[in-house]
Amino acid sequence: MIKEIKTKEAPLPVGPYSQAILAGNLLFISGQIGIEPLRGELVRGFENQVRTIFRNVDAILKEAGLSRKNVVRVVIYLTELKNFQKLNEIYEEYFREVEPKPARVTVGVKELPLGAQVEIELIALAE
Repeated sequence: MIKEIKTKEAPLPVGPYSQAILAGNLLFISGQIGIEPLRGELVRGFENQVRTIFRNVDAILKEAGLSRKNVVRVVIYLTELKNFQKLNEIYEEYFREVEPKPARVTVGVKELPLGAQVEIELIALAE
């Protein structure tokens, strides 16, 4: 079974892809950048982008009937690795109540869509 997960509480895709796909018991959340869903604009500042991404991810997880505790893998793309420590601080806040923490990879990239400084994709397990 493959089902599209979509909510207006997170930004709609800026291209030909889905916000998330539920395939069997796995939820694949497409890469999210810090777009404020009501305005449809990228927020300014690294920290604001990360926090906006996690709010948007929460909305997608909720639409699928899941929560942060269901996240098993996170992939993060940074345009500036100097932001790695600040990312870790916010990430720790976001996943504070989650044990074990999701598996994670962080990659430095040259650039991201719309000039974003960070993009995050996730995989969650539906129980």
